[in-house]
Amino acid sequence: MTYYLTTLGVYAGVDIIACLGLNLQFGVSGIVNFSFIVFQAAGAYTAAVLSLPPDSANGAFQNYVLGAQLPFPIPWIAAAVVGGLLSVPVGLVVLRHLRADYQAIAILVLSVIANLVITNARPFLNGAAGVSLVPQPLSDRFNAYSPAYKWSYVAVTLVGAGLVFFVAQRIVKSPYGRTLRAMREHELAVTALGKNPVVLKMTVFIVGGVIAGLSGAILVGFITTWAPSTWLYPETLILFAAVIVGGRGNNWGALFGAALVPVGFEEATRYLPQFGPPGLVPALQWVAIGLLIIGFLWFRPKGVVPEKPGRFAAATPVVGARLTKEPGVS
Repeated sequence: MTYYLTTLGVYAGVDIIACLGLNLQFGVSGIVNFSFIVFQAAGAYTAAVLSLPPDSANGAFQNYVLGAQLPFPIPWIAAAVVGGLLSVPVGLVVLRHLRADYQAIAILVLSVIANLVITNARPFLNGAAGVSLVPQPLSDRFNAYSPAYKWSYVAVTLVGAGLVFFVAQRIVKSPYGRTLRAMREHELAVTALGKNPVVLKMTVFIVGGVIAGLSGAILVGFITTWAPSTWLYPETLILFAAVIVGGRGNNWGALFGAALVPVGFEEATRYLPQFGPPGLVPALQWVAIGLLIIGFLWFRPKGVVPEKPGRFAAATPVVGARLTKEPGVS
């Protein structure tokens, strides 16, 4: 029971971090980043190879680059940095020259290509088998199999989620965040006001990449393995479902959606009785997630916790009233 609860807690924290990063890109800025899981995978692989010893260790049964065996928290910091650095070339190619709908298609294709390359380039990151036996943080000092360590890992994960939430809230409530929302609603109007949409998109794209890389590092440090099968593009759709259901553009909504969809919804389906041919219940899980997205987009597009209107929304009628001349007033 302890292992199950701690695993649930870590996954909840990681999903919250990931949903907050995706919410900044998709919910606040309108960037449909279908390759978000790629940046999470980049962080996971970075943290893994920086934590692992050289690939000649453990009988040389796996091949990977680096194997630096660096102490905690350097692998986590490096994972966040790599997630941000990877966002730069991707953003420069996709966000500068393509319309929003083509951006989504190009980013989705990028996700597929990245997975295929890592799967087939075995000397780089051990191919389809992935990397395993990743040392857990501070496992050389503490017993990583003890309940105390597991609960401590949950606590660290939730603290990380809290820090990311704090940063995301500061961004959303800042003038920069209001500019991002304005760009999401009307990019041409923001351009007319002297703002550069490409710079705005690139900045928030990099921030989201940093958050994604951190979430991957936390997850791989707990599960101690990472393979291409764990970061297929449908995993990003689960995060999109969480943001849409929770409330696009609202960090509280992203937090609620992360707890409801990736954690609550997926865990609830595990208790369904097995029926039909093998693999039917997991397949129906994806069908249910798709129907959940369609249902919310149709009946409640703003989500369970909608984004709050801007502070100037209520003032608009008042301004209009002042500009209207009252009868009898010169």
